[in-house]
Amino acid sequence: MNDNKSQYKTISEVAEILDLVNKKTGKLLTHTLRFWEKEFKQVRPKVFAGKRRYYDDKTINTLKKIKYLLKDKGMTIKGVKKALSTKDKNIDVIKKSTINPDELKSKVKKISDLIKSLKN
Repeated sequence: MNDNKSQYKTISEVAEILDLVNKKTGKLLTHTLRFWEKEFKQVRPKVFAGKRRYYDDKTINTLKKIKYLLKDKGMTIKGVKKALSTKDKNIDVIKKSTINPDELKSKVKKISDLIKSLKN
């Protein structure tokens, strides 16, 4: 096998990255990742010799979005599928927020107005 495999993470490593861990037992919840593979067409790990799953960075980022929307935002699977399939992918899992362009414009306008009032 070439060293491209080193760019991939195992299912256990991905479960750790996503903090999919049973809080009581400490056991990794890899079954959650396997379930998401079945539910979301965007999650397709590579399968190398030995039928082991390996995830690339793009797939891991998609899984982060799925986890954020399901677990943190409380969306349904159907809702997450719709969110992932839209062309406008304004999901920021690092800040754990959804970027709403209209809300952003409104906040920028408020800041701009505040700056103008301070200048006067």
